[in-house]
Amino acid sequence: MLPMRMKRKNIALIILLTFFMAFAASHAGASVTGKPKYVFFFLGDGMANSQIQATEAYLTTLNGGSAMVAADLLKPENRLNMCKMPTQGMQTTYDSFALMTDSASSATAFACGIKTISGTIGMDENKTMSVKSVAQLAHEQGKKVGIITSVSLDHATPAAYYASVSNRGYMNNIASQLAATGYEFFGGGGLASPTGPARSGDTNNNVWELLAGNGYTVLNDRDSIMALKAAPQSKVVCINPWLQDSAAMPYAIDRPETNLSLAEMTEVAIACLGNKGRGNETGFFLMVEGGKIDWACHANDAVATIGDMLDFDDSVAAAIAFAKKHPKDTLIIVTGDHETGGMTIGHATTAYKAYYDRLPSQTCSFQFFEDNQWADHKAAYGSGYNYSSPNNLESNTEFVSLLQDTFGLDWASLNEYQKEKLEDAYDKSMCGQNDNSPAENTLLYGGYEPIVVTITHILNERASIGWTSYSHTGVPVPVYAKGAGAWRFSGFYDNTDIAKSIAKAMDLPNLPVAK
Repeated sequence: MLPMRMKRKNIALIILLTFFMAFAASHAGASVTGKPKYVFFFLGDGMANSQIQATEAYLTTLNGGSAMVAADLLKPENRLNMCKMPTQGMQTTYDSFALMTDSASSATAFACGIKTISGTIGMDENKTMSVKSVAQLAHEQGKKVGIITSVSLDHATPAAYYASVSNRGYMNNIASQLAATGYEFFGGGGLASPTGPARSGDTNNNVWELLAGNGYTVLNDRDSIMALKAAPQSKVVCINPWLQDSAAMPYAIDRPETNLSLAEMTEVAIACLGNKGRGNETGFFLMVEGGKIDWACHANDAVATIGDMLDFDDSVAAAIAFAKKHPKDTLIIVTGDHETGGMTIGHATTAYKAYYDRLPSQTCSFQFFEDNQWADHKAAYGSGYNYSSPNNLESNTEFVSLLQDTFGLDWASLNEYQKEKLEDAYDKSMCGQNDNSPAENTLLYGGYEPIVVTITHILNERASIGWTSYSHTGVPVPVYAKGAGAWRFSGFYDNTDIAKSIAKAMDLPNLPVAK
């Protein structure tokens, strides 16, 4: 018989070993140690927990389940790829002087590792020092670099990976720096101001000429871009043929067959960057931004938001497929730069119920509707419009039909308050006047087309989704990671730590690095 002390020691040892084995098992596959050769950084602009949960609830409904049944919501096919990653963390998003950051300062944080002031890209808060991004540092070490975004390539988030400017509005300057990077791949949207200054203080360059002079090929049709998967090319700029607004890709819900999705553009980039026959022994860094998630949230359009969330998550799936072939050499990180719109899961009018089955009735984004159906309707009925007449909307059978056909809103099923809000918004959009005070109109519509944003508000609240803002909010944002060095992204930390952790994982110099 063993002495009691030895029994206790053995029991303690067994408990310790059991705990260690359980810990090891729970973390098996969560992250691979070592330096990653291939690094993917996915950024859902405007994406936080609410956008993620709303998308999974919508996906659950599309797949025949209920957004109110946990067993349905938890099914693997109803979860986003990012949410199934084994390493998860949370980041704070504020910049030097704002709890609610903008995309320029937040992108500078997770690209360059420093806090800065809103509107500033790749520079410190005093706008006196320019700093290098992890993409620039990786390129200097011989890695290929790709930048993809669903908005314009010279927009704030992608710009932080290659440019330094004191004002994000200097888009000709930003695009000029893009042309000088030598990065191997750019794709998604176009350029906002490629042939002249966007505003006073901007440069006055022809960026197309700069790109050609630096050896870039610009492609802007689906067939030639998709052909790169079979015949990869270096130093290529791939621009979708139809750009919906501000040189950006259309919302996923509006995408024509002639365009590439964000996921397809990601696959093309992987083919070009991962082509070992073109000197890619050192690997690559690829940044992919779902930029129009943010734009849809600014406009409080949940369905457009969810469509772009799904396209963004499909892009993550493309990286995961690549990682399966290179499991020890690949690191994938997914996060958002800030939340936009104050999106909430739940609404005062629906309490604890959720009706996501009402959302698929929307057939286009707010932007498409405003540019097309609404523009045509206003042109037909706007002349001589009298806002003081009662029931202007209700008496217009064509628009009542548009509500039903485009958004699934049946006029007869709406309550009196919803009808009143629609009538007021219809008047304001038709002639610029209604019975509301200016303060009421600012609260109700922000800077958006009153009738359009009111329609999405009512559809969303009927589904149990609410909005508190037309701007960014200051809530912390989740981070997901998988692969070599993923363990670095576990925990609760600041957005500047993301760039620093990427630099450490890739064995780049400690950030920040001055230019």
